[in-house]
Amino acid sequence: MNFVFLSPHFPPNFYQFPVGLARAGARVLGIGEASWEELRPELKEAMSEYYRVESMNDYDQVVRAMGYFIHHHGLMDRIESHNEHWLLLEGALREDFNIFGPKRQATQTIKRKSLMKDVFRKAGIPVVRGEVYNDAAHARKFAKTVGYPFFAKPDIGVGAASTYKISNDRDLEEFIRSKPDCDYFMEEFIDGELFTFDGITNRDNEIVYYTSHYSDVGCYEAVALNDDLWYYSLRNIPEKLRDYGFRSVKAFDIREKFFHFEFFRRKTDGEFIPLELNCRPPGGFTTDMMNFTSDIDVYQQWANVVVQGRFTADVERKYHCAHIARKYGKNYRYSHEQIIDRYADKLVMYTEVSPVLAQVMGNLAYLARTPEEKEIRQIVQDIQALA
Repeated sequence: MNFVFLSPHFPPNFYQFPVGLARAGARVLGIGEASWEELRPELKEAMSEYYRVESMNDYDQVVRAMGYFIHHHGLMDRIESHNEHWLLLEGALREDFNIFGPKRQATQTIKRKSLMKDVFRKAGIPVVRGEVYNDAAHARKFAKTVGYPFFAKPDIGVGAASTYKISNDRDLEEFIRSKPDCDYFMEEFIDGELFTFDGITNRDNEIVYYTSHYSDVGCYEAVALNDDLWYYSLRNIPEKLRDYGFRSVKAFDIREKFFHFEFFRRKTDGEFIPLELNCRPPGGFTTDMMNFTSDIDVYQQWANVVVQGRFTADVERKYHCAHIARKYGKNYRYSHEQIIDRYADKLVMYTEVSPVLAQVMGNLAYLARTPEEKEIRQIVQDIQALA
């Protein structure tokens, strides 16, 4: 199998995907902007060849790289990046080079929030009201229809980038005046807790692995309010969330890929309301959290599914594993050394976060695990407590 991996060096922990592919028997070919010297040794060893381009946003350059690989290695079988930013590029390349996986039209559906809502609705999953912004008059009418607050966010976007929480007429007029020049999606506000439904599918659109994560701090709060993000994996997944997750995977026809669905559990009635699909692994170190939760290797298992058609790990949700962020410039009650002394047996990872991701994921990330949900909440509280 010839496998093209786009931008294989970022995010930093994703080098493990090409390594897993090579171990599973694939010929891994990389395309990226980073120089060969910047790549870590394990990634260099995993790739049979690497083609550097000046800009991944220049489609002609990437097409030339693909042509070079085909000339030297034969037809390409798969192309992937696991990166939200390159999903549309992946779809174009798959279509132009007749490669398995979502093509241009399909990637529009898994990128545009407005189109996602139709798929959720057809799957029988309740959704809140939402419309693509047309003009100022339309936005004012939407506000009167749904009431304040409501959210306005790019129809194609990641996290909380350029997201507006509109709480009154003044906020609405500021949004109309300052919104970036791109398609915006306006959506009714949901007062709820955030749950994810994450996993891997095989080529037949069957889920071979799934898990869920919980938080009451979202990307918007982390960016707009400078809150410290935290979230942890669940050992017991609510049955309704599992049902909606399985229905969603089937409805979006996700094949041989990771999936990351976001739901709110509404506080008023406990209903799960879908926010969006990300047809990629969840961000940050969540893939590492999956490993720590069940003592497995999802990087290798995904590669096994793609190359060999099988998921071989025996999955048991042994632990709650939490991502606990800290940000520079805040005065925390406990020093790093005090946290290490108190929770040395529970901390499985501590690292700085790439500046590209830090606004949401924090500048510093602690990963901790324990079988007890009460204890994981206490660890979160202690690490993020301010002086």
